Amino acid sequence: MTRGNQRELARQKNAKKSSEQSKRKRKDDGLSAAARKQRDAEIMQQKQNANKNSAAPAGANAGTSN
Repeated sequence: MTRGNQRELARQKNAKKSSEQSKRKRKDDGLSAAARKQRDAEIMQQKQNANKNSAAPAGANAGTSN
């Protein structure tokens, strides 16, 4: 039982570390869930349109097979 205290200290340290990580994981941007979904959807649409526009001239026949 010489490691009992060491294990307890390691558990406390790990619990503190994981709680700090969960706090940092989600930054508060002041938006509701619906507003965040709307914002993210608009960003994704912009990215998809940019990818379509940049990929279309270079690889117009890339998806076709013989």
